[in-house]
Amino acid sequence: MQEELDLVQRARQGEQEAFAQLYENHFDKIFRYVVLKIRNQAEAEDMTQQVFIKAYESIGSYQSQGVPFTAWLFRIAHNQMVDYVRKQSKRQTVPLDESLQIMDDCDVEHEVETKIEMEKVVLATAKLTKAQREVISLRFAGGLSITEAAKTMRKSEGAIKALQHSAILALRKTLVGGVNGGN
Repeated sequence: MQEELDLVQRARQGEQEAFAQLYENHFDKIFRYVVLKIRNQAEAEDMTQQVFIKAYESIGSYQSQGVPFTAWLFRIAHNQMVDYVRKQSKRQTVPLDESLQIMDDCDVEHEVETKIEMEKVVLATAKLTKAQREVISLRFAGGLSITEAAKTMRKSEGAIKALQHSAILALRKTLVGGVNGGN
């Protein structure tokens, strides 16, 4: 924690190497969080870059106040996604399927099985409440601890534990019972 605070302080003073290290330390977590939420890898890569551009531009205004730097980044990512959803609702797009690449039969079969499983999880996740989805995204896609998720969502640790527990139970019930009622 202290090492990260030192990096943040150095980045606030304009040290580019320090910000580059923060970027390296947090890029994967932010990307996983974003891609799980918007379900488009290319857009998620762009959005994650935008998160770090905004963070770089405003790092001078970052003040810890007991909130980890990671929580600040996730808040920026959340705001980026809200903007993205707003813009997407105004225009219709058809995503290109990245799986149209040439693969051998074994790779194609594995890719199809993986996509089917992911679709089941996405459908099951869509049945959760907004708060449950956010906790699942932060904890499992973003890799945040309960404490970090609580600070990011501005809720108590107990509330995060309860949301996570109820979300996991709901997901288990949906996935074991079948996303479409056992079909």
